[in-house]
Amino acid sequence: MNIETHPADALLALAQDTKADGWRLGQVCATTIGDSVEMLYTFEKNNELKSYKFMLNAEAPELQSVTATYPYAFIYENEIHDLFGVKFKNLAVDYEGTFFRIAEKTPWNPSAAKGGEN
Repeated sequence: MNIETHPADALLALAQDTKADGWRLGQVCATTIGDSVEMLYTFEKNNELKSYKFMLNAEAPELQSVTATYPYAFIYENEIHDLFGVKFKNLAVDYEGTFFRIAEKTPWNPSAAKGGEN
């Protein structure tokens, strides 16, 4: 699998180009690494995978939503918002932090809860 690292502002264009080339969105995942949230968008075409990685500031993570290109991404992006505090701009279906019932805000990224924006 090929993993390419890109700046956060490149996500939307990459998703649009990938969709135009016939790739489907296979998964979106996140993890915290030090003072960052690592986002990984993985695409599939003809049993081949490629991933785009984006590193975000853990205290105020923000990324453009890809739901205009891949509508079903709203599930991944709402989950990541609730668990990691990543704010997705232009999210087509935004649960505004209520996708999951959880005891604490952003349990997998405490820095985001301290930073305020969830």
